Amino acid sequence: MTDTAFKPRVFSGIQPSGGLTLGNYLGAMKRFVSMQAEPFETIYCMVDLHAITVWQNPTELRDNTRELCAGFIASGIDPEVSTLFNQSQVPEHTQLAWIFNTVARMGWLSRMTQFKDKAGKNKEAVSVGLFAYPALMAADILIYHATHVPVGEDQKQHLELTRDIATKFNHDYKVNFFPITEPVIEGAGTRVMSLRDGLKKMSKSDPSDMSRINLTDSPEQINLKIQKARTDSAGLPSELSGLEGRPEAINLVNIYASLSDISVERVLNEVGGTSFSEFKKTLSELAVSKLSPISKEMSRLTKETTEIDRILGRGAERARAIASPILKKTYEIIGMIQ
Repeated sequence: MTDTAFKPRVFSGIQPSGGLTLGNYLGAMKRFVSMQAEPFETIYCMVDLHAITVWQNPTELRDNTRELCAGFIASGIDPEVSTLFNQSQVPEHTQLAWIFNTVARMGWLSRMTQFKDKAGKNKEAVSVGLFAYPALMAADILIYHATHVPVGEDQKQHLELTRDIATKFNHDYKVNFFPITEPVIEGAGTRVMSLRDGLKKMSKSDPSDMSRINLTDSPEQINLKIQKARTDSAGLPSELSGLEGRPEAINLVNIYASLSDISVERVLNEVGGTSFSEFKKTLSELAVSKLSPISKEMSRLTKETTEIDRILGRGAERARAIASPILKKTYEIIGMIQ
């Protein structure tokens, strides 16, 4: 196999499950925006095919997809710079996923911890789609020859599987056709935790709305939730070692660092020695200043459904222009007549 120079290209996607939170913004969207300014071609997707691995109300799925698109744009994704689309409009994803279903091994998929967590003790009752989810994720990435994927720690195992599938395909057909995609895992805000329990990830599925900051929250709601966020009795330390064993303190400091685009060390240097009541006030002001414009723009965009659909349709055309030749070449490599 000869070395192939792959164009630097980023791909990532978010499920349109509704209820975007601060965790979605800091862990994904904010990072997506920053990568638009780097020497990458950026492709961002609303992965609605992944969403239906569990049953979805059709009306809610459409609404959530449009809301997610609005969230991308309100956060700073420029659909003229980045390719922005929903997965189901690009059939090459599922076509390549079937090929990867024949490359991936049952043992590989059986070891995926997310499948084990979601299936629980009821594995026989879950959908085949939930089991094969990582093969579709590999297709999402490799149908664009993406070289980099910004992921959280909870998705790193799936990206490792993507690398395994690419490696096996290349080896089996003696080609260097698919890149071995690199994960991009960085930043203080890549894993935002619950405001009520610093050991749990911030999630829209938490029964308590006080556990999360929604991107649609008003300034008053943001302020209340931060003021009520769980903390301990000690003040803020001046050094990292003082945060050990204090998950709620770590979470609030991480949120501040990520919203401010500064390091945790610098945050502690600036606020070390202050009380949590003082720090929460500062954090609230910062969060409101950063999130209120996003909330207002999301509200405006979600009312413009025709415009959202136009953006998604145009993005799908651009995505297919990249994906179609890659799928055609894949078919050629494996011996299919086209």
